[in-house]
Amino acid sequence: IFIMEKYLSIPVTNEGNQLVTLSNVKLIEAASTTSTTINYGSSKVITITHAAVPANSTIFRNYIQSQMSAALSTSWTNVSMEITPAYAVSNIDIA
Repeated sequence: IFIMEKYLSIPVTNEGNQLVTLSNVKLIEAASTTSTTINYGSSKVITITHAAVPANSTIFRNYIQSQMSAALSTSWTNVSMEITPAYAVSNIDIA
């Protein structure tokens, strides 16, 4: 079975857009008011650092999750979906 990779294209301040894979995502967490993590089955973790959201808010996490769902529901020929978060992203790190 051939599985097409899909990505979110996220604008990062002073770095242009960066691609974040949607394959094998296991959990998306609001890690703090300024970071959201995407955990993968491969044990990799992407940390998205963004402008502060209100305390105890999952607004950024919910946005990323809904954009992932939207991207995955598109045709297999739509490999990347550009998004525009309401909260500026300053860094995307993978560990």
